Amino acid sequence: MAEILLQVRDLSVTFSVGKGKTFTAVDKVSFDLQQGETLALVGESGSGKSVTALSILQLLPYPLAQHPTGSSVRFEGGELVGGSEESLRKIRGNRIAMIFQEPMTSLNPLHTIERQIGEILTIHKGLSGEAARRRIIELLGLVGLGEQAEKRLDAYPHQLSGGQRQRVMIAMALANDPAILIADEPTTAVDVTIQAQLLKLLRELQKKLHMAMLFITHDLGVVRKLAHRVCVMQKGRIVESGPVKHVFDNPKHEYTRHLLEAEPKGNPVTPPADAKPLVEAKDVRVWFPIKGGVFRSTKGYVKAVDGIDFLLKEGHTLGVVGESGSGKTTLGLAVLRLETAQGQIVFNGTEIQGLRQSDMRPLRREMQIVFQDPYGSLSPRLSVGEIIGEGLKIHRIGKDDGERERRIVEALEEVRLDPETRHRYPHEFSGGQRQRIAIARALVLKPKFLVLDEPTSALDMSVQAQIVDLLRELQERHRLAYLFISHDLRVVRALADEVMVLKDGKVVERGSAGQIFDAPRQPYTKALMAAAFELEAIETGDVRT
Repeated sequence: MAEILLQVRDLSVTFSVGKGKTFTAVDKVSFDLQQGETLALVGESGSGKSVTALSILQLLPYPLAQHPTGSSVRFEGGELVGGSEESLRKIRGNRIAMIFQEPMTSLNPLHTIERQIGEILTIHKGLSGEAARRRIIELLGLVGLGEQAEKRLDAYPHQLSGGQRQRVMIAMALANDPAILIADEPTTAVDVTIQAQLLKLLRELQKKLHMAMLFITHDLGVVRKLAHRVCVMQKGRIVESGPVKHVFDNPKHEYTRHLLEAEPKGNPVTPPADAKPLVEAKDVRVWFPIKGGVFRSTKGYVKAVDGIDFLLKEGHTLGVVGESGSGKTTLGLAVLRLETAQGQIVFNGTEIQGLRQSDMRPLRREMQIVFQDPYGSLSPRLSVGEIIGEGLKIHRIGKDDGERERRIVEALEEVRLDPETRHRYPHEFSGGQRQRIAIARALVLKPKFLVLDEPTSALDMSVQAQIVDLLRELQERHRLAYLFISHDLRVVRALADEVMVLKDGKVVERGSAGQIFDAPRQPYTKALMAAAFELEAIETGDVRT
């Protein structure tokens, strides 16, 4: 038998919620992790997956979080619960590494990519200078940045796409060849083609290094493809565990069956016949200058968005798909005047390019955005109620505080969150719950146009389905127009009536959703569809790998 590296026994985690009350997030969880094995923790948002993973490295906000007596996490025979900072420091990022769910909040915004990866190599391996630089370039190449590796060394996190930031996080985690890799939703922010590459990479590295992996995800297709064993978590407890094939083919627990059956379904809303044009973009360009030399003169441009046209009508959804770095998010920001762009942008009959900020403010209520990274877009100093109500105050909606409070409660109920949670803060929620708060913040203003930038990427399957149903319901009721940006083609297919495929800032194909999904014309579109349908087939059990 393979050596057991990690033993978790009766692990419980409680959080103080004030006035002497506690909340149990993890309740008597036990499992082993063997050398060379991949164990998956699956479950809906808030089931305790990430808290369990953070407990292993003792990264929870102690003393707010507590481990009741009897909780034990042993790595290579040594107890980690209650371990000294000195002993834990030797293990964190070295013997046990972690890929966090939200890369933007895990990367230092003030340091370059080279410095952040190099710091780990210096602390644990003593590498510096040219030796460290060579290793950093090697790691960036391993995680799929390839020819861009050297060019990205001086980049800061905000200059990378969500998928590129996630790959940098993976490179940092693998820097010291850890014995155990804890991967908390590592493929959440990446498109299907990069997801396939990263999963292949993780399998190859695991085989090469004989590394154990604790893989946390809500994507059951990934679990089928990558994991040997699975533990299903619900409300802090493991309700079912065993070999992946056995659990997925013969689920015993009702909750496991619920997870396996949940996925976004249904068809897009039929657009109204009398829909009027709402957003029109002509020759939109966003070029970022590349500066160099002593005088920092412009040597060239990164053409993030390069001459894009589209027309979006009331009640319609335009799906924007493409790989990470293709310009999807930049296009959405440009349309909302949140990124400086060239070209013509007309909203509801008004040309908004060139408008002063004071003239733009009244339009902001009608054009909202849900960002890809909810934790980065939610103020940690404001309660959920204050976050959602901030827009109501700015736009003077509601005759008094009581009416605004009612609107906040309604918004939370629409996104399936308990209204009582409005008194809590973002750090007290799971990733999926934070995304629902971000959606509620946008919807509370009753906008006409909504840019949805990967709004379901952090959500588990059942919640994805709920959010898709909710978005369709709201669209039909209020004639909302969506610019839906996503790498999850299943969700796009369930929401969009038109699809635009981007690559390197340009449109390579566009058309009705039926035509793009069923009869793509361009090789790039065909490759995207092939990668998506392969993962979907694995998830539904049509393919075995």
